[in-house]
Amino acid sequence: MIQLIYLIIGVISLFIGSVLGYYARQSIARKQKGTLEAKIQKQISRAKSQSEKIISDAKAEALKILESTKKEREAESKELGELRRLLLKREKNLERNISKFEEAKGDFEKKLELLKEAKKKIDLAEEQRKAKLEKISHLSKEEARKELLEQVEEDYSQDILERVRKLEQAGIEKYERRAKEILAQAIQKYALSQAQEITTTTLDLPSDEIKGRIIGREGRNIKALEKLTGVEIIVDDTPQMLLISGFNPVRRQIAKLALEKLIRDGRIQPARIEKFVKEAELEIVSQMKKAGEAAARETGVLDLDPKLIKLLGRLHFRTSYGQNVLLHSIEVSHLATALASEIGADIRVCKKAGLLHDIGKALDKEVEGSHVEIGIKILEKFAIEEEIIKAIKSHHEDYPYETLEAILIQVADQISGARPGARKDTLDQYLKRLEDLEEIALSFPGVLKAWALQAGRELRVFVKPEEIDDLTAGKLARDIANEIQRELKYPGEIKVNLIREKRVVEYAK
Repeated sequence: MIQLIYLIIGVISLFIGSVLGYYARQSIARKQKGTLEAKIQKQISRAKSQSEKIISDAKAEALKILESTKKEREAESKELGELRRLLLKREKNLERNISKFEEAKGDFEKKLELLKEAKKKIDLAEEQRKAKLEKISHLSKEEARKELLEQVEEDYSQDILERVRKLEQAGIEKYERRAKEILAQAIQKYALSQAQEITTTTLDLPSDEIKGRIIGREGRNIKALEKLTGVEIIVDDTPQMLLISGFNPVRRQIAKLALEKLIRDGRIQPARIEKFVKEAELEIVSQMKKAGEAAARETGVLDLDPKLIKLLGRLHFRTSYGQNVLLHSIEVSHLATALASEIGADIRVCKKAGLLHDIGKALDKEVEGSHVEIGIKILEKFAIEEEIIKAIKSHHEDYPYETLEAILIQVADQISGARPGARKDTLDQYLKRLEDLEEIALSFPGVLKAWALQAGRELRVFVKPEEIDDLTAGKLARDIANEIQRELKYPGEIKVNLIREKRVVEYAK
């Protein structure tokens, strides 16, 4: 019972507390509401004040803009008024000028009509005058003109011919003077010193005692050298020097190189001589290649085939009337280039054609035909340009000139060969006689080699021992001597020395 009472009291207390809490909460809420409304009211008042200020500032700015725009419109209006005034003024001036032009045009047309009438009157008067003249002279216009020209031609023909002759002479003298100036300038630009080729080469020796070793026992060493190289070696009393004589510069150089190698080696005997002669021959081939490359570099012709350069280098050991053919080719290239630059020809063609114009002389001893024909075939084989071939084929006038460059190559060739000191006819004739001697001997079957020695007074002939026996050798020597008597003209006598050497080699195994 007591517990029930406590329970009821608790429930009542809880209810009363809830009611009191509700009212307390309502009271607090009313107070908070009043504070929030006050804050909102304050913010609204502040926002209103700011908006009024913004509106006021905007109105002031708008007034300024309106005032500025008004001033600008007034200025533009003033400017437009000024332009309108100027346009009106110009329009009036234009109308005035048009009026004056119309008046001038009318005056011009009137004067033009008067001129036309005057021309008609003049033409009519001219026709009447011509008619009167034809009536008086009984000649038409064409007849009178022809008669007048014939009379003038008859009266002044001699004067005209004399004048034409003077003009021609003056022109020829002028062109000849200009041609000489161009040639002089070209020669002055390139003046190559020419050393005449001789038929002997000197070799300096370290001592005189080496001479006896070069000669060898019973002359076997010197004979082996002369046989293998085709030269004559002259050992005299001149101290520390010997002479290598021969008309072929390649043979002389081979002999000189072989002797230098033998002297350095110290062992001078036929077997060593044969070895060093072969090495010298290979070295000469290398020298030819270097000479060809040097010539190509000097002239600036750098697009040649290596084989063609090697052929060009062979000209280093070739002479024409005593003039070195490679040096001559270099000189022709430079001279033709200088001439081409003076008269406006193709410099590239002249440079290349000048260097290659005598390339046929590299093989003219081995191939049938003139060196011009051989040169054309060589250049065609190496696919050299057609304009280069046209330029070189006429340098001895074997073919007609086809281009200006061909004339320049021929002129440069003559300048190089014909100037004083460049060539000697007597030397070339002498060398030709020696070559003919060798060619006669080589034309016989069984002949291996033939050397012309002692200035052509001796012809040394080497035969193949398997084809020529001892009995046939004597007959062959007589046949060669008889052929020389028939074909050649020479002073004195020529000794035909025929040599038959048989080598037998066996190996012990």
